Amino acid sequence: MADLPFDRHLGVQDTDRAIKAYAEIEIPASLRDSLALFLRLERTVLKEYDPAVCELFDRLFNNLIRANEGNPGAVAADEPTDAQGVPTADTVGARAFRQAVSLIDALPLDQAQVVVRAFGAFFHLANLSEESYRVETLREQERIVSMDAPVDSSNELVVAYNRLLDEVGPERAAELLGRLEFHPVFTAHPTEARRKAVEGKIRRIAALLDEHSRLGGSAIVENERRMLQEIDALVRTSPTALEKPTPLQEADTIIDIFDNTLFEVVPQVYRRFDDWVLGERAGSVPPVCPAFFRPGSWIGSDRDGNPNVTAKVSRRVAAKYFEHMVSTLAEECRRVGRSLTLEASHTPPSEELMNLWSHQVEMSETITARVAAELSFEPHRAVMLVMAVRLEGTAARNADIRYASAEELLDDLRTVQDSLARAGAVRAAYGPVQTLIWQVETFGFHLVEMEFRQHSVVHERALADIRARGVRGALNPETREALDTFRAIGSIQKRYGQKMARRYIVSFTKRAGHVADVYELARLAFAHADDVPELDVIPLFEQLEDLEGCIGVLDGMLALPDVQRRLAQTGRRMEVMLGYSDSSKDAGPVTATLALHSAQERIARWAERNDIDLVLMHGRGGAVGRGGGPANRAVLAQPKGSVNCRFKVTEQGEVIFARYGNRALALRHVEGVAAATLLNSAPSVERVNTEAAERYADMAARLDGEAHRSYRELLHADEFAPWFSAVTPLAEVGLLPIGSRPAKRGLGARSLDDLRTIPWVFSWSQARINLAAWYGFGSACEALGDLELLRRAYREWPLFSTFVDNVEMSIAKTDARIAKMYLALGDRDDLAQTVFQKLRLTRSWVLAIVGDEWPLEHRRVLGCAIRVRNPYVDALSIAQVRALRVVRTCRDDLSEEEKAEYLALILATVTGVSAGLQNTG
Repeated sequence: MADLPFDRHLGVQDTDRAIKAYAEIEIPASLRDSLALFLRLERTVLKEYDPAVCELFDRLFNNLIRANEGNPGAVAADEPTDAQGVPTADTVGARAFRQAVSLIDALPLDQAQVVVRAFGAFFHLANLSEESYRVETLREQERIVSMDAPVDSSNELVVAYNRLLDEVGPERAAELLGRLEFHPVFTAHPTEARRKAVEGKIRRIAALLDEHSRLGGSAIVENERRMLQEIDALVRTSPTALEKPTPLQEADTIIDIFDNTLFEVVPQVYRRFDDWVLGERAGSVPPVCPAFFRPGSWIGSDRDGNPNVTAKVSRRVAAKYFEHMVSTLAEECRRVGRSLTLEASHTPPSEELMNLWSHQVEMSETITARVAAELSFEPHRAVMLVMAVRLEGTAARNADIRYASAEELLDDLRTVQDSLARAGAVRAAYGPVQTLIWQVETFGFHLVEMEFRQHSVVHERALADIRARGVRGALNPETREALDTFRAIGSIQKRYGQKMARRYIVSFTKRAGHVADVYELARLAFAHADDVPELDVIPLFEQLEDLEGCIGVLDGMLALPDVQRRLAQTGRRMEVMLGYSDSSKDAGPVTATLALHSAQERIARWAERNDIDLVLMHGRGGAVGRGGGPANRAVLAQPKGSVNCRFKVTEQGEVIFARYGNRALALRHVEGVAAATLLNSAPSVERVNTEAAERYADMAARLDGEAHRSYRELLHADEFAPWFSAVTPLAEVGLLPIGSRPAKRGLGARSLDDLRTIPWVFSWSQARINLAAWYGFGSACEALGDLELLRRAYREWPLFSTFVDNVEMSIAKTDARIAKMYLALGDRDDLAQTVFQKLRLTRSWVLAIVGDEWPLEHRRVLGCAIRVRNPYVDALSIAQVRALRVVRTCRDDLSEEEKAEYLALILATVTGVSAGLQNTG
């Protein structure tokens, strides 16, 4: 890095020393160049706005890079501090940190806002730089793959399938491929702290960055001018919206991802697999790859603790998804139809195609008359154009010409495909027409499968109310809403098909009766049995005691007539959901990880005993404290029989944009998760997971016991809950307009027990402690006292190595200096000292197990990227904690206007820290 003229890009002498320190961090040249480019452009924007702000940006940049020189995490925890947590040591790093604090303290509120926005904007640009580097790396990996190679090593799905071929043979491999399903379920949890207006600017800058390296001369000047325009707007745009989004607005997040990536990327995944497996025959014969991507959504249907999601809202969201999906298919059908300019004399239509045309004429002579002249000349084109008009009629709910279902559309498309293939036009049949078929098979008319969720207590209350007053009596509003929810599901199924809304998840399922309650309420909601919707009721086990007792509940479910009836209809398919969030908050990260693994093992064995076709759903968040981390590694670490070629997982918050916002990265993410889902069934993987779990069972039990004791001891300390509120921005996170859902369930929240896990994890990450991801692990390792055993487990047990790597990533994002300033907001030195002692202990053991000198040293790109980002995150964190101190200590002396300005500043720092840390909630 030092050999590049980095200072030329910055153009500021004051940053010379900082750049030299920056240069010691080894990052790839292209990533470094992108960061330098964005620094130069952002500084230009800041100079134009106010040279004084630019100077402040530079000075903070300088001081915080010097504060992060070397390996500050190893010494910062032991540094002495003043009463406000600011380090008092006479070292280069501590002095630079104090100077940064002084600079921020001296800022007027209006300038502080601009500086915060400047650093927040740079985080978005830094993330784009990393994305660009990842895409470039992936492209380079593809370029070096020889066409003569037996396997495309750059395509994880192809690699996994070839490994299956080697281990189980073609017949079994094809059978497993046919079972493959990846179900990402998009949720609207309030961890994505980025405005939709900001997302649009980020996308446009990303496109300009992608072009930049290929340009020269006046073209590159114009490219940078447009970047400056977008960056200027980014800095001037408030990072937070004026008010919380409605569920309808949150649904736009999914539609945005669908339009920008999923609709085109998912069939590309299928096509890339076919291209390599079928070789020269690809695109001229029927495809091999099934449509395995099955997106779902809780947005507009998850009402657990969210009073903003009502039956009326669910109906409107369903209509929004349906209309957008069908309209998109109409456009695509017209585009494909217009490309089928194949003359009948050279590509004669089949009898079935002409029968389809006759059916279209009978349906509407007006519509078919528009293209009748083309029938004898280009029949396939004519039929497809009429199909497009029918789709438009479906979106507009025109009963005369609408398609009744996506299956009816698929029948027509396959008729066209078969006619083309019989006429020898195989490239058209298995090219554009097949792509459209894949899109319909994947997204149907529903776009996403809506999944409804409600707390078991709500159902119990509703039934008690109905039994006391009668279903037509003066019921409580909560009861009426519960019944209206089932009426909404019935209406959605009738209008848009059963796939749109048939899953109903019961939060806090503690007995089989909680599942029976749902079926009973569904029947009570309707006067006629024929109107009752079909439901797959899914138990959600989330707290530790529920995970331990889940088999008894599942046994009880099998005795329910409604469950037996549904199993007979679905080929004995059953979904079970495991909650990573509440189990982690309830028991700590170590105990939760092991309890979830044990539950999966026991549920898989239970399913095998009872001939159940099991689908496990993983309620994971973006942060490690909520089950986050690389999804493909998590899949490969699952116990035998628990994946079964199907992986279903919640995708929420900033994870949605990170995984699906960029087309190239979305494609690789889908391929990677699908590959791991397929590969989990390989005998070699099953054997490694099973044998390692047995070999290290005693070690796991010992770690579990001590980690759980240590974690619960902290949470049960006197007055822990108010201390937690004091030392984190919990109250302010609840005010952030980033999600329609409240921070607490509306069931009488008075303590940590009722606090949602999301703000619990989010608040600790904002305080740069990440306690929810690691607390207890260091104590457990210390009690075990066997480093060599832990190192062997790390090498040999996928579950343990994945957990340790995720803990190391969380520790890499902690900052002891910043954390001390947050903890100084409270008045419990005993708790603060305990947290630091445990952090120091965990850091020491994790580094020893992994063999790193500093966190993520062995993860070349991620480790360096975090070290590069940390100085910028520190600037925002300092601004946040200092503003919190003013608001909390001088509340009575501040005017209402000043309070509002400080709150706006705090909320702006929250979004910036989220952008810098990424997987925060």
